[in-house]
Amino acid sequence: MTTAQLVSVDEYLHTSYEPDAEYVEGRIVHRAMPQQPHSELQGFLVRILYAVGKPLGYRVWPEQRLQTRPDLFRVPDLCVTKGRPNEKIYTSPPFLCIEILSPDDKAVDVRAKVDEYLAFGVPYVWVIDPESRRGEVHTKAGIERVQDGIFRAGEIEVNVENLD
Repeated sequence: MTTAQLVSVDEYLHTSYEPDAEYVEGRIVHRAMPQQPHSELQGFLVRILYAVGKPLGYRVWPEQRLQTRPDLFRVPDLCVTKGRPNEKIYTSPPFLCIEILSPDDKAVDVRAKVDEYLAFGVPYVWVIDPESRRGEVHTKAGIERVQDGIFRAGEIEVNVENLD
């Protein structure tokens, strides 16, 4: 049986990881390596969320580190905030966190992240499959399955069907 070496928060914050890693209760958790469909969807979402959100006062942040608890740092593929937070690592919940699935993602790990974001106070969490362009919108009230490619969060609406 192998055991993971535990590291301090300070060591985690002063070490570079490529791609950026997450920190869960003393363990470094490496994120899945994205492939072309993931990157394409992430780029599209950055552009469209900027265009849709900026006039409404929202900002979009790719791979922004969040500290959801003293011993828990996550790096969502994207997050959206109302306004511009004045901190390098966000310690207040963003309006929206987005996880774009990669082939190596495990359902149990994605669900744990979603639950952590919601417990942190994030009102909306999108989980999107870049191949099918389907997914789920998670809120404290429950889960809405997205079959038509249209993801919603409050006044923000994005159709991921046409990436052109």
